[in-house]
Amino acid sequence: MIRVYAADEQGRLHALEDGADAVSRAVWVDLLTPTPTEEATVETTLGVDVPTRAEMEEIEVSSRLYTQDTAAVMTMTLPTQSDTDEPEMAPVSFVLAGDRLITVRYHTPRAFETFVSRANKAALGCRTGEGVLIALLETIVDRLADILERAGRDVDAISREVFQQETPGRKAPRRDFRRVLSEIGRKGDLTSHIRDSLVSLKRLIGFLTQLTSGSKSDKDLRARVKTLTRDTDSLLDHASFLAQKTSFLLEATLGMINIEQNAIIKIFSVAAVIFLPPTLIASIYGMNFQYMPELGWPFGYPLALALMVVSAILPYWYFKHRGWL
Repeated sequence: MIRVYAADEQGRLHALEDGADAVSRAVWVDLLTPTPTEEATVETTLGVDVPTRAEMEEIEVSSRLYTQDTAAVMTMTLPTQSDTDEPEMAPVSFVLAGDRLITVRYHTPRAFETFVSRANKAALGCRTGEGVLIALLETIVDRLADILERAGRDVDAISREVFQQETPGRKAPRRDFRRVLSEIGRKGDLTSHIRDSLVSLKRLIGFLTQLTSGSKSDKDLRARVKTLTRDTDSLLDHASFLAQKTSFLLEATLGMINIEQNAIIKIFSVAAVIFLPPTLIASIYGMNFQYMPELGWPFGYPLALALMVVSAILPYWYFKHRGWL
C-alpha cells in the first residue's frame, strides 16, 4: 500500500490520492508492505531504488546505512504491538531522496500513525523530506520513551510484590513466584527489544548527523538532530537501568524462593527433632521382652504418655527460646 503526503506552507502534512502524479508531488511517500508493482511505480517516478525486505533485514551497518547516488538509505528496528509484553520487531527503512522522504515498512508501529495525526494538525516543519524525517524520528523517540516508562512502572509493581512486607497481625498473601518469574522474563525481553531499537536509532541519527553537517541543512534542523542524539542517549541509559533492575529482581525472586523452600525444610526438620524423643520412648516400651518392670505398674501407661508429651515439649521450648522457630 502506498500512502502519499504533501506539505502546506505552514509545514503541515495532508494526504494525497494514490497515483504516480501524487507520488511526484509528495514530500513523504510511505510504503506499507508494498507490492512489486508499487515499488516499481515509486522507483520509476522518483528515480530511486527502494530497498527490498531482504536488504532491510541485513545486520551489517554498511547494508543499513549507506548513500546511493543522490539518495541516503537508513534502516532501523522498530517495535509494534508494544503495548503487550510480546512486541514484534521488524526493520523500517528511510530513504532521503532530495526533498522527499520514502519510508518502507512491513509492520505498523504506532509511531507512524501518531505522527500522521500530529503532522496533520500541527506545524512540525515538514516542508522537506529532511524535515519530515526529523519530525518522524522525534515521534519515534517519544513512543519509545512511553514504552520504557510503562515498562518501568510494571517493573516497580513487580518489585513491590516481591519485597512486600508482612503487616503485624495480618497474614501476608501468598505470592505466586512462578507468575512473578514469568512477568520478570517478559519485562526483560521487552526492555531488551527496546534497547536494540534504540541502538539502531542511535546509529541512524549518527549517520543523519553526518548528512546534515555536510549539506546546506537548516540550522534549526541540525539543532533538532542534536536534541535527538541527547534524547536517544538518555533513553539508552534508562533502558540499561531497567535491564539491571530486572536482573536484580530476577535474582531477588530466586532468593525469595530459596528462603521459602528453606523455611519449609526447617519446619520438617524441627518436627522430626520434636517427635524423635516420643518415638524413642514409644519404641522402647513397644519391645516384646518378658521382664520389663514398667509393664506391671498400675500407672505405667499414663506415665509413658506423660513422658512422651514432656519429651516433645522440651525440644519445642528450646527451639523457641533460641529463636529458631
